Amino acid sequence: MSSLRTALLQSSGRPGDVAHNLRAIEDAAREAAAGGAGLLVCPELFLTGYAIGEDLHRLAEPADGPAARTVARIAAEHGIAVVYGYPERDGATVHNSAQLIGPEGQPSANYRKTHLFGCFEREWFTPGDEPVVQAELGGLRIGLMICYDVEFPENVRAHALAGTDLLLVPTAQLHPFQFVAESLIPVRAFESQLYIAYVNRTGPEGEFEFVGLSCLAGPDGTVRARAGRGEELVLAEVDAGLLKRSREDNPYLADRRPGLYGSLTC
Repeated sequence: MSSLRTALLQSSGRPGDVAHNLRAIEDAAREAAAGGAGLLVCPELFLTGYAIGEDLHRLAEPADGPAARTVARIAAEHGIAVVYGYPERDGATVHNSAQLIGPEGQPSANYRKTHLFGCFEREWFTPGDEPVVQAELGGLRIGLMICYDVEFPENVRAHALAGTDLLLVPTAQLHPFQFVAESLIPVRAFESQLYIAYVNRTGPEGEFEFVGLSCLAGPDGTVRARAGRGEELVLAEVDAGLLKRSREDNPYLADRRPGLYGSLTC
């Protein structure tokens, strides 16, 4: 496995303004690539904004729509993989999705949020039904998830069992649930022995207040990098050597006894 310098874009962009948010992705990609990053991760629904009501459906695009083609151009021009959140239209349904575009501009993975949070998301989105979506990048196996999904330990463990090394979680974490970013994410990384990049929106938007605190948590349970509450681009290293050593020292996956856990699926 190789190491991968990863950039976390903590921002809410400009809700409702896709063109502005695409420019923000390009600016961040340029800066991240100049800092040696091979991957840029943007927050949940960064393309359009989160609390924009009916505009979520109006601005929704298919996975291969105009915005995806623009992100593909950005990724190829700057030689950096990009993950961005967006409302994905698929026929009559709209999903809360995240797409990974590879550093040569190729679509590599598209994930639809499986656990919708609250009445707001259940009103506007259809949940996905594929829990583990992965791609290969820089010698690492990358997994995708969105916000509330990571709060279910079964979800993260499924990724661990499927070999995910780095779990990318675009999020829209609200006040007063900042303990998720502060405490739960490092525990999830430790108990499943993988890296988690948790990338949040920030500031007020509609009825919501996003708390920032984006982080890269390591398999040793430590936070390798942490953003504050405002807009910020954070760069941090996903160290494959640390991942290997930590898995050897903490063999949770090898020591599991699945026969005892049948009730967990009821």
